[in-house]
Amino acid sequence: MSNAIEYLGLSVIQFVRYIGALSILFAQTVYWIFTPPFKNLRFLEQAKRIGPGSFFISSLVALFVGMILALQMAYQMQKLSSEIYIASVVAVSLTRELAPVLTALIVAGRIGAGITAEIGSMTVTEQVDALKAFATNPVRYLVVPRFLALIVMLPVLTIFADIVGIFGGFLICVFKLSIGPAMYFTMVVESLVVKDIVTGLIKTVFFGMIIALVGCHQGLTAKGGAEGVGRATTVSVVTSFILIIVTDCLCTAIFYFIFKT
Repeated sequence: MSNAIEYLGLSVIQFVRYIGALSILFAQTVYWIFTPPFKNLRFLEQAKRIGPGSFFISSLVALFVGMILALQMAYQMQKLSSEIYIASVVAVSLTRELAPVLTALIVAGRIGAGITAEIGSMTVTEQVDALKAFATNPVRYLVVPRFLALIVMLPVLTIFADIVGIFGGFLICVFKLSIGPAMYFTMVVESLVVKDIVTGLIKTVFFGMIIALVGCHQGLTAKGGAEGVGRATTVSVVTSFILIIVTDCLCTAIFYFIFKT
């Protein structure tokens, strides 16, 4: 029993330290974002890597998720002769929850892992120490461009995922359930409100922060050569996934229970 309590206590302490380290990195990142001179080239390079590089896979996932949603809803809605409401369910589900979360998870697995591996390799080969020796702040040089690129490009990717996912539902409803195209889009427009879209995009800003901070922190603290970089990459992806889901839960509670309209 004492061993279990000790293990639980150590886990809590490690978690608090980890959140504290992320908070410090976040504060340093915000400081350097607003400290001139401003260099946009590295930000644009990272934005190009994150946006166009992740567009195909995030859109493909959204397309099939929209189709799956429509098919699953059709099974129940046909019993109630309410197939027309499938469009509403697909649109609201995608914009509020599925498109933001799934897009963030995809980017965390693809970009977050890449960030950790890249910065981790620089850390274990002492390139980060070389930056410090040349009076270049690693947070400003490595973290800030990736942080900005993720909080800008993740909402953009989510918008495309919303559109493609709704189109996936359109394919099933029109060609499988014989719902007219005009009726489908009419139901989509009538069911969606600005709050659904905006809250989903606000979530992605927080998701982008999580992916950037976790990936960069794990890279900057990587130790033990190639094995350490691989371990840091695994921890980065798993931690990002967990924090994204937890943050989504908190945001949903705030948006739809505290600020109800």
